[in-house]
Amino acid sequence: MIPDVPIDAELVRRLIAAQFPQWSDLPVRAVEPGGWDNRTFRLGDRLSVRLPSALAYVAQVEKEQEWLPKLAPHLPLPIPVPMAKGAPTEAYPWPWSVYQWLDGEPATARRISDMTGFAKLLARFLDTLHRINAEGAPPPGEHNFHRGGRLALYDGETRATLLALAGRLDTAVVGEIWSSALSSRWRGPPLWLHGDMASGNLLMKGGALCAVIDFGCLAVGDPACDLVVAWTLLTGESREAFRAALPFDEDTWDRARGWALWKALITAAGQGNDRRKIELAWQVIAEMLAEYRQQCGR
Repeated sequence: MIPDVPIDAELVRRLIAAQFPQWSDLPVRAVEPGGWDNRTFRLGDRLSVRLPSALAYVAQVEKEQEWLPKLAPHLPLPIPVPMAKGAPTEAYPWPWSVYQWLDGEPATARRISDMTGFAKLLARFLDTLHRINAEGAPPPGEHNFHRGGRLALYDGETRATLLALAGRLDTAVVGEIWSSALSSRWRGPPLWLHGDMASGNLLMKGGALCAVIDFGCLAVGDPACDLVVAWTLLTGESREAFRAALPFDEDTWDRARGWALWKALITAAGQGNDRRKIELAWQVIAEMLAEYRQQCGR
């Protein structure tokens, strides 16, 4: 549950002053949008503070503290690097982090000057991440909502959502797409995965991809969930370039489409009540249906 005390700039100032006095003279201001799993604040010009918003996200703090410094040197794009770990207090009951600040704006089609180049660079980032030695790394679980695990964990939720959306989309074809996604499983070794390749976690500067953030769903497992951006942001030539730059078989792409479909369906059904996200979810579903029908010759 969310702590009784508000997670606001005043709380962050008090925490910094008590635990990291060397930064106590730096201004604190909220980042908008501040995130759902965590609340993020700027600390001066070069740092940020990130606090879990609920108990379900607390395990991510230690995971990011341990693994991000080890992953960062191997990756072709900057990722957040922890600078310090804050301790729980009476005012705030969980651990929290101070990070190096990364400049940029969330990726949107409007901000990307070369969509195919963007797709190729993102594919290179993911391919590099997937190839980093994963010995001792955390497997999927509650800490990352089972990203990288079996997609079948969400079968009941997905089919219930399909029933709820009957009459608003072609549930027969969507059901085929979902069943195809469930028909295989990852047979290779567990690979590192980001776990939340949402456009808001891809930062842009000058029209180009400049950083990847928010590794709360980090784990090792089936990399299919990292490929959802193929449908949630990319289209046409850029989607094909993304696929061509990654070494996965059709079964993996089917599972990836399943991960994207699951999230789009529950969002389209109104989860979160964010009108813009609901509209985007319907666009993703429409794009998947069109692609699937074309592939099947329908």
